[in-house]
Amino acid sequence: MTAATIVTDAAVTVDASVDGERLLLEPRALQAAIGWEWKAEGLCRDDVCVPVRDRERLLVGDRLDLAAVAHALGRAAVIDAAAGVAAIALDAETRTNALGARHAPDFRLRDLDGVEHAFSEWRGRKRLLVAFASW
Repeated sequence: MTAATIVTDAAVTVDASVDGERLLLEPRALQAAIGWEWKAEGLCRDDVCVPVRDRERLLVGDRLDLAAVAHALGRAAVIDAAAGVAAIALDAETRTNALGARHAPDFRLRDLDGVEHAFSEWRGRKRLLVAFASW
């Protein structure tokens, strides 16, 4: 097991395992990681369930493949299993509404000194967010 950071509308750290390029979670850790539960009916959040016809596509042994779960929910995902980091996009409707309104959702990230900041801290000021990857 390794600690993995999962970023959705917030960043959380959960126990996970790595299988090649895949980040695998215990089914019981899914809700803490992304807010959805793995149930007999499929992937559920509150009173909404997304049916999963081929449950085996999401499983590697008894663990859930995080990228496959994101795909089943219709969400884009970027996974760096070796680094223990995953980013899962918001649902398409929320992203479309945000683009139309030109309003970025609030999120939290750490600066180079490790201090956490909310995007909303700079409300009313111009902001530039730089993202990069070593590859």
